[in-house]
Amino acid sequence: MSRNTMSFALPENMRDYIDARVSAGNYGNTSEYLRELIRRDQQEQAAQRLRDLIADGLASGVGREATDDVIAELRERALGPEA
Repeated sequence: MSRNTMSFALPENMRDYIDARVSAGNYGNTSEYLRELIRRDQQEQAAQRLRDLIADGLASGVGREATDDVIAELRERALGPEA
């Protein structure tokens, strides 16, 4: 796995909060804490995408027969063209 560094400024109260979380033993270091926040955000975004797709499906009206073509179209819509 490639390791890239990123530098950014935080207000002192946020830095103190992160330091307290790490000191409490919840995370090994600041980077671990930030990676966990990013992973949670990614999961939240994926869950929201699924909720949006379900809502779209429910609002789309009467269903249609699940032929191979329909399944392929739905898969592309759900996963995107790059999948």
